[in-house]
Amino acid sequence: MLLPIAIGIAVIVWMFHNEFNPGALSGFEFSWRTAIALAAAAFFVVGRDFGLSWRFHTIAGGDLPWGRAVKVDLMCAFTSAITPSVVGGSALAVFYLNREGINVGRATTLTLTTLFLDELFFVVFCPILVMLLPEEDLFTACESQTLIDGIQIVFWLVYAGIVVWTAILFCGIIARPQAVANILHRIFGWKPLRRWQGAIDRTTSNMLETSALVKHASLRWWLNVFAATVVSWFSRYLVVNALFWGFVPSASGLLVFGRQFVVWVVLMVSPTPGGSGISEWLFTNYYGDLIGDVSIALVIALIWRMLSYYIYLIAGCCLLPTYFSRRKNKTQRE
Repeated sequence: MLLPIAIGIAVIVWMFHNEFNPGALSGFEFSWRTAIALAAAAFFVVGRDFGLSWRFHTIAGGDLPWGRAVKVDLMCAFTSAITPSVVGGSALAVFYLNREGINVGRATTLTLTTLFLDELFFVVFCPILVMLLPEEDLFTACESQTLIDGIQIVFWLVYAGIVVWTAILFCGIIARPQAVANILHRIFGWKPLRRWQGAIDRTTSNMLETSALVKHASLRWWLNVFAATVVSWFSRYLVVNALFWGFVPSASGLLVFGRQFVVWVVLMVSPTPGGSGISEWLFTNYYGDLIGDVSIALVIALIWRMLSYYIYLIAGCCLLPTYFSRRKNKTQRE
């Protein structure tokens, strides 16, 4: 918990020390517009958690009441905040769901379903985003062309990986689960890969269980869980839109939203806990041409990270002691 906080604070202090000019804020006045923007940003933070809690509540089929679904959501966000982005915190959702009374096998199935929905969101909305925004606007920086070239390369590489992984999950969960299981068993039966065969066996078993769950799900169920996923991710992006509306109203709302899409995809391969340090630096540089002044960019980046990151560290610290000290909840279905 202390490591990501230390990294984030160190980067922020370093950036403020080197690039912040107090005079740049002398002409800025805190107005009703700023107050509304901050309130809207806080509202979208709540929207992000509402979407994920709604999804947990729906996929659990009534075995996870809203209160417990919110706890699972906050603990997953906390875990993501203290683990490297390349590792992710979603794996511990299995543990949190189990603590709320869902047996381990079913919790794994539900977690795999949420993973598929998140990946599907990126696969669906990336082409839409590229059609709506010219690539030269989406990938532009105020200072370094090398930086923007790097962001563009990482974005498309990560997106290609998401497409491949989503295709595997689709085939393994919905289209041909048994065929995918057989292929993986054969691949990892090869001697050089045999050391991972146990993990692959568990993964394919989870895929087959997940397939049994979702294959018989109704269209309404799919619409609910995907709508919850869209609400969550859109709310996450709109936090920055709200801040730009209050601090830099001249910036294009669609472009601000589109660049958030790029930022979150790039941060998927961040080696630091929760993207700490890298997020602040990336935000300040990537949005620099829209803001115009690095000092204002630093202020917006700090507020953004407080709302989208540090708030979950605080929530997790508050929930953690009671979460592990109390008895595991029971559900109707074990």
